[in-house]
Amino acid sequence: MQSELIIGSAPQLSISISTNLTALAMLADALAGRRRGLPELWRRAVGARVGPLGHEAVRPLSAPGTTLAPDSLVPRSPAGGDVSVQAQITALQDLPPDALVKDLERTYGPGAPPPHWRAAADRPAHWLRGYASALADVWNATEPLWKRARPLLDREVERVGVTTVRGGPELLLGAISDRMVYGERGLVVSDVGGGTYELGDRRIVLVPMLAGRDALIIGLDDPDAIWIAYPVPGADSLWRRPVAPAVDELSALVGPVRADLLCALDQPMTMSMLATDMKIAPSGLTYHCDRLRAGRLITRERRGREVWIARTHRAEELLELFRR
Repeated sequence: MQSELIIGSAPQLSISISTNLTALAMLADALAGRRRGLPELWRRAVGARVGPLGHEAVRPLSAPGTTLAPDSLVPRSPAGGDVSVQAQITALQDLPPDALVKDLERTYGPGAPPPHWRAAADRPAHWLRGYASALADVWNATEPLWKRARPLLDREVERVGVTTVRGGPELLLGAISDRMVYGERGLVVSDVGGGTYELGDRRIVLVPMLAGRDALIIGLDDPDAIWIAYPVPGADSLWRRPVAPAVDELSALVGPVRADLLCALDQPMTMSMLATDMKIAPSGLTYHCDRLRAGRLITRERRGREVWIARTHRAEELLELFRR
């Protein structure tokens, strides 16, 4: 089964850094059996982190031979801007249960939904809670990896920007995934829904994900934009031993805030960047940085008006120890 997106003229491209789709892609690969190249080590780590309620909610996604899914899986579209996992969870919590039932009717037609969705239709509030908890559990395992991927995401933003300015969107879109081909009329996508769609005057929003190399999630029905979520180039360099358990162990040694701070410093950052990234008051950040500096785990260097923070070699060795 395949879908075709007809593109009449050079499309307008934009990019969204939306973590909600990374969580969904990992959830589908690790728990729903939709294997798209996620390494087995990470598949086991994600599966172990999700609780029983989340496992139950994911079952409808694992039905063999199904490509359709209700829009409630992605209640917050990246077409409107960046969407965090927490924003997605909040949207699920705010979604009235009968909205899920109506969504299933729009997707599969009136009457009873397919067998794999009937339990969700019978207890929509229960399913929404379970799906929200599954996303939260997946993100708890994945967030440290996302922080390490910041340079890859920055590079992808630059690549999309250069492509947009230089006018080669068809080359970029045709190389995003092996499951997507740029043909004579536009994009042809395999294993996604089915049917023909017109881009019209809508833009295309690209959403880089941390996911298996064959992962692809597409939204074709948004009135303002088509969005395409795909694995960020270079993600293979990140698929090492899962770091979430290591962060827990490191937290026991240096404390949870300082453990998160060390993990965030994959590259040197200013104090203001760190405060924004970690959502911590500058006074509190200064206190924790003082303690880490006393332990020879970070350095501080003033450059003009900014103070830059970087991990020391000692900190790198400590992190590597807990990643083993």
